[in-house]
Amino acid sequence: MEEIRKELIKFQMERDWKRYHTPENLAKSISIEAAELLEHFQWQKEYDKDEVVDELADVFNYCFLMADALDVDVKEIVFNKMKKNAIKYPPKVSSDDLK
Repeated sequence: MEEIRKELIKFQMERDWKRYHTPENLAKSISIEAAELLEHFQWQKEYDKDEVVDELADVFNYCFLMADALDVDVKEIVFNKMKKNAIKYPPKVSSDDLK
């Protein structure tokens, strides 16, 4: 993940985009890219995997940039959220919901 973060920051800095990458703008961009991802599934079950993967990459890229803008560690926040979810949704309760 560190390699991805470094390359994204390098890409961002080479283009002087950091000034535009505020948490507010990045949150908007994440939402827009997620909508573009969803659009591939809007009216049909079939999809172009290459196009879907490109949109997924856009979502990830903006998420990494948002983590940088907020000065948080992606691995840390993901694991912290998983711990909270494990408490909120224990395996027995969660599996019972599927029945």
